[in-house]
Amino acid sequence: VLTWPRRSAWPFFQSSLSSISNMKSLLFLIAWSVTVTAHAVDTSSVLDPETFPTHPMYRAREAIKSEQFDKAVELLKQAEQKHSADWNNLMGFSLRKKSPPDLTNAEVFYKAALALDPLHRGALEYYGELLLIRNDLTGAEALLNRLGKACPMDCEEYRDLKAGIASFKLRN
Repeated sequence: VLTWPRRSAWPFFQSSLSSISNMKSLLFLIAWSVTVTAHAVDTSSVLDPETFPTHPMYRAREAIKSEQFDKAVELLKQAEQKHSADWNNLMGFSLRKKSPPDLTNAEVFYKAALALDPLHRGALEYYGELLLIRNDLTGAEALLNRLGKACPMDCEEYRDLKAGIASFKLRN
């Protein structure tokens, strides 16, 4: 038979003012520790050079947001981080979106991103979109399947590629 300890065994349940004070102190410490932990998890990105407005990767992302894809390609070349899946994905995206698009090289960069990180959600989505441009529905569906494994709880990249595939099927 399970029994709860007597109330007197739990200092939290004592009705004196000191117990209430202890409870407030405990709650404060719990809240403070969560805040400190959350801050500690985030400190690495604060010192990451890519977050500085003068860094080529930061400026490339800004160029992509403003749809200046040729400028983004040049800034990414300056950053030259071929060991980074994100860098390869951004380069592939910029090459695919620039005018005129460079689909051949975009594919090279998407493949490089996926070689570095096989579950890179952005590269899976954007490479799938590139395959749809090339009328490769089977390839795009294979990437959608991989994307489903990369984000099993649903994610924006999965929904976007799934919508792109549905739209492709309606057109063809």
